[in-house]
Amino acid sequence: MSDRTSPDSTKLGEWLFQRRTLLPLPIAAAILLIPSGETSRNVAAILGGIALTLSGEALRMWGVRHIGVISRTRSDRLGPLVESGPFAHLRNPLYIGNIALWVGFAITAGLLWLAPIVLVLLALEYHAIVRWEEHLLEWRLGETYRLYASRVPRWIPTLHHGGHGVRSVSSVVESFSWRETFFSERGTLIAIAAGYLLLWTKARF
Repeated sequence: MSDRTSPDSTKLGEWLFQRRTLLPLPIAAAILLIPSGETSRNVAAILGGIALTLSGEALRMWGVRHIGVISRTRSDRLGPLVESGPFAHLRNPLYIGNIALWVGFAITAGLLWLAPIVLVLLALEYHAIVRWEEHLLEWRLGETYRLYASRVPRWIPTLHHGGHGVRSVSSVVESFSWRETFFSERGTLIAIAAGYLLLWTKARF
């Protein structure tokens, strides 16, 4: 059941959360349809963009290995509070991974001017989503979540292990196998491969 006590300021975040898979589609269209500049022939830029995209997906994979298929839900269903893996260093590694992934695509396409726009646009959208998620988590988990949020930053990672200190039984979650992780991430991996195939096709015309 949804939290009907959510303030109006978080309603946008809930709406975006339910459609978050669709949020990057305008960005994908811009990357594929806007003519690339001279940077598209710059090997360093291409390799840097690919490296950033793969780094973003690596962070996603690490996060999914610890959080599991609950990361795919579009409902307000909550799993246990996960404090292991990247979630020990920042609260939203999957969203950070998504941002890096799409900025990497823009750089690879030779659209350097588009990269900061992608960064700001996704940052604003995910910030709204996170405000709603955090309101929901605090409403349902109470002090357990407040303690976690006080130890672990929202966006900027810390080397300090967030798992130190008070922990609840519900926060102890075993990692999923890499096989399960790859299966859960298969859609994203296929989308990345298809995206680079389309960029290659674009560069040839």
